[in-house]
Amino acid sequence: MLPPPPASPWDIAFGGAMMTDYNFRGISQSNKGSSTTAYSETRYTVNPNWQIYAGAQYWAVTLPTNPTCECDLYGGVRPTFGAWAFDFGYIYYWYPKERQHADAPQVAPFPAYPNGNSTLSQTDYWEVYGKVTWEVMKDRFWVGANVYYSPSWLNTGADGLYASGTAKFAGSPFRLNFGIIDEVGWYISGEVGHYSLGTTDFVPGVFVNNVTGVGGLPLPDYWTWNAGLAFTWNVFTLDVRYYDTDLSKGNCNLLTGDPGSRFSAGNISPQNPGGLGSNWCGSSVIGKFSADLTAMTNLK
Repeated sequence: MLPPPPASPWDIAFGGAMMTDYNFRGISQSNKGSSTTAYSETRYTVNPNWQIYAGAQYWAVTLPTNPTCECDLYGGVRPTFGAWAFDFGYIYYWYPKERQHADAPQVAPFPAYPNGNSTLSQTDYWEVYGKVTWEVMKDRFWVGANVYYSPSWLNTGADGLYASGTAKFAGSPFRLNFGIIDEVGWYISGEVGHYSLGTTDFVPGVFVNNVTGVGGLPLPDYWTWNAGLAFTWNVFTLDVRYYDTDLSKGNCNLLTGDPGSRFSAGNISPQNPGGLGSNWCGSSVIGKFSADLTAMTNLK
């Protein structure tokens, strides 16, 4: 009897999700409304300790430049040594068919929004990242750290450094005995992160230092955090999560250019003299239903 052929080093992971809001590092990307996403990732396992990957993920967004989607193109390598799993890679954020809004008809086809907020002509940008996860207790408890860096966050010219710590605890599965749904897993997880942002390029009508009148706009740093409870069955996950930041509504407006920002005297600051404030960075409870599969495991 011939031995079975060796397992292929190639695999494809794919899936999607529906969510009540697309929150990215504490800030809504869908105007506090529902969103969807889908992804596909090709993987090549060099050996048990090294995996190379490349993928793409697409998000439905509602942003000031009106792109058709947020399209994330990424790739990297994942080394694993015992209880330690690493991930080093590159990601490009592509926003197709953006439209610039600014009171500069010679360059912008659309006027500034009624509240006065303006946008760049395009906000594509890239990051490099490093991640590490330590499995403290096998199949039970994990802690991790992540670092992302971009020399021009959202193509503003301001560098961006995002660093966060994570934790996840998985409890014992329980039996539901409800139709085809038998054993259900669950976990709790959370993240605390800090975004350090620099000063934008000088862009008349869009980014101007409102204190000096010259140079770009210094962007506010901020903290963000989330915590949630998730249930898993087969390839499906239902996640309910709380998100928040320490951004004021005025500073949220500086980072987002939210077309729906509203005036309040309490939002007035040296860099935000117009007093506009956005709700995109406020606290949120978000539900997400997702499915995640791999070809080698789920399509045999």
